[in-house]
Formats: sequence, structure tokens, C-alpha cells
Amino acid sequence: MLSTQDLTQLSLFQGLSPNQITLLQPYLELCDYSKDTVVFEQGDAAHYLYIVLQGELLVSYHAYDGYRITVARARHGGICGWSAVLGRPTYTAGAVCFEDSLVYRISGKALQRLCEQYPDTGIIILERLANVIADHLRNTHTEILAILTKGVEGKSNSHEKGINYE
Repeated sequence: MLSTQDLTQLSLFQGLSPNQITLLQPYLELCDYSKDTVVFEQGDAAHYLYIVLQGELLVSYHAYDGYRITVARARHGGICGWSAVLGRPTYTAGAVCFEDSLVYRISGKALQRLCEQYPDTGIIILERLANVIADHLRNTHTEILAILTKGVEGKSNSHEKGINYE
């Protein structure tokens, strides 16, 4: 388990006092994953929020047309699996370890209980989580726009070469 000071260096826990971190620590489970380990799949039951301490997780969305799109890379302090905190029944994306990774996970239900029991602590964590989600959505928008732009450019170039994608 990381020290209280180390935990406050993670973006999700910045602004929490040592006492607030102490309240949170029993809910955190440290997981050691090897490269290529699937942490969760899109569509799996959403139970945990994941916070990366070391390593890197790739978060990807599997589109219905068969394409898998990497929508985020969670590195030190990065978060994924927030469907569990939002109360969604399943994960809307999947996560796999890009390299050996050390990750904290916390049950979404446990975090919700903690927020109800200790609202001052809960509001700080929820604000931090909202900021992370908002940043991720902005980055995802940019990445998807780049993919779409590449697709349109590739499609127009291929039509010029006589290739038809449809």
C-alpha cells in the first residue's frame, strides 16, 4: 500500500487530507498485472474503478462494425472503469495492460458508500473524477475526429485509385 503522501500525489486524491486518505485506504485493492492482461472487457459487469500507479492501460472501444478503437491511455494517476462509479451495469469500453502495471482498484459501490458516509471527502473525489472524465471526453473527441478525418482522406484517395470500400 502506498503511503498517505504518495496517494495524495495521484490526481484523484489531490486535495484530500491525510485523515481523508486514511478513510479511503481500506477500500483500495492493489493489483499487479502483467503485460497483455485484460483488466476488463467492454460489456463486462462494471464493478471497479481503476487507478494506474505504474505502467499503462489501453482503453478501447469495440464498435459494432467490428473495429476496435483505442480511446485512451491510462498512465500514472490515470483512471479507467468509471462506469462502476456512474452506476452503469456494464463497462462501455475495455482495458488491457500495454505493459506490466501496478493498479489500484476500488469498488464503485464502496466508493459510493464512502461518499455518502463522508460527504466532504466524497465531494472532492467526485469533483476530481468529473474532471478526469471531462478531460478524457475532450481527448476522445480529438482522437475520433483524427480517425474520421484519416478515414475520409483514405477513402477519397482510394476512390481516386479505383478502390471501393462499400
